[in-house]
Amino acid sequence: MDKTVELRTLDDEIFHQRRNNGSVGDEKYTDFDCDKYELARAGKRSQLKRRFGLVSMTGLSCGLMCTWESLLVLFMIGLSNGGPAGIIYGFIFVWLGNLSVFIAVGELSSAIPTAGGQYHWVSLLAPRSSKKFFSYITGWLTVIGWVAALTAVCGFVSDLTLALVVDNHVDFHRSGWHGTLLLWASLLLCVVINIFISGALPSIEVVVLIIHILGFFGILIPLVYLSPTHNSVKTVFTAFNNRNGWDSKGLVFFIGLQGSALAFVGTDSAVHMSEEVKNASRDVPRSMIISLIINGFLALGMLLAVLFSAAGIDDPEKVWDPVAFIQVFTEAVGSNAGGAVMTSIVIVLEFCSALGCLAAASRMMWSFARDRGLPFSRFISMIHPRTTIPVVAILLVTLSSALLGLINIGSNAAFNGIVSMVLQGFYISYILALALFLWRRLRGDIHEPRSNMMTSFHSDPTDVDAEVEISWGPWRLKGALGVANNVFACSYLLILGFISFWPTAPSVQGGKTMNWAVLVVGSVVLFSIGYYVIYAKKSYKGPIVEVDLHTL
Repeated sequence: MDKTVELRTLDDEIFHQRRNNGSVGDEKYTDFDCDKYELARAGKRSQLKRRFGLVSMTGLSCGLMCTWESLLVLFMIGLSNGGPAGIIYGFIFVWLGNLSVFIAVGELSSAIPTAGGQYHWVSLLAPRSSKKFFSYITGWLTVIGWVAALTAVCGFVSDLTLALVVDNHVDFHRSGWHGTLLLWASLLLCVVINIFISGALPSIEVVVLIIHILGFFGILIPLVYLSPTHNSVKTVFTAFNNRNGWDSKGLVFFIGLQGSALAFVGTDSAVHMSEEVKNASRDVPRSMIISLIINGFLALGMLLAVLFSAAGIDDPEKVWDPVAFIQVFTEAVGSNAGGAVMTSIVIVLEFCSALGCLAAASRMMWSFARDRGLPFSRFISMIHPRTTIPVVAILLVTLSSALLGLINIGSNAAFNGIVSMVLQGFYISYILALALFLWRRLRGDIHEPRSNMMTSFHSDPTDVDAEVEISWGPWRLKGALGVANNVFACSYLLILGFISFWPTAPSVQGGKTMNWAVLVVGSVVLFSIGYYVIYAKKSYKGPIVEVDLHTL
């Protein structure tokens, strides 16, 4: 019996009319029909309700990245490694690099708009002999990266809250369990919103987008107008610090990029929500690029405001608080109360980031379980029939993050080591997908929509020998410009991926100052390889084909 089903793509003109609510003969089509069809081309049946549009998805992406807020939290990394000038030019480099990366990611999400994202793309793009293995490793890194990202954001919320308490109550002595309890409280509120009022999540994310922008001005205006310090243009744009004693300025500059890079983590949240987005093949890429543009300008504005208003930024001997921006706020407005109010805005927006992070992380876990990539996959991939959301995956992501939070009780350094894999987990998954994407586009393996080719999907999920031809989606960079952007994106990811394993200071003093990323990422990779060899090699066959286009 033939194990493949030959599926003919729609004529480009008919498909264009479908996408734009046009008609073909006497038959009318809706955007939902197009979304269902495009998902079926990737072999998946539609299970989730499409609640999100372009604005609400942009709100989720902007709020989850939380770029200007996270840049404040991570301010000390750049201040110690590069100083004011290093932070500014490093931020611009990272911003442009992320725009390049997510233009290429947008091309992939337009062609293959599934919640699996990177591991699904790697499976389709990799050579036949290695696609199962690389897809599986990519899936594990992405799942763990999202769980670590949720833990990190909730950790930011708890750390900032405790920092405010310490600033306003000098007799308070914080302990690890304080941070863990606050982290759990943030997770509990996130899971309640994601499960019990999931239908309102798109509206909530629109509100988050508004607060995200208004909160920016709520901090920027008092910071600029009330601060007694006004640093010179020369100080801000030319002062270069090497507080940690690295051997060269070039190395210091690249080490300082880590803070800016972490501030852009989570841009691909739209990819993992794509099966809940209307007109996903167009609006998922658009939402990512719009989010990067909005957050990039806001973060650059906030960065300049802080650097012009902070006293002693060019003084290598000045001692800063661990959360330096709270000190800047307090000194700028001249009171602890004013600084606390401004910091509270950041805390609220970091919580909003955690809210979107749980949604994206659970969809990624659900998608990987749907393709039998995780233990107990059938249970994890269940969809609640009434709410049409992956409730089990939401609860499991929350539980995993809560368990990671326990580490903070014993050792804050070990906890930071766990969340240190956020950047590496995402970047490794991006570079695998985009490197294979570059290889395929140089070979000419990605076809034009008008080619009327025959696309092979497996009717038997255990058969992985047939090739699946991929056609471009409606959102892409054509010709040499697309190739050049893909090359730049891969180069940027290689640079940041390499630098992200370095410690922030050359003299590492035990676990407190080391970069745990090598150990944590290495452990995840070794575990996933071991689990693949022992068990998953037999059960995981790559993305499972669930639907025949002829049944639509």
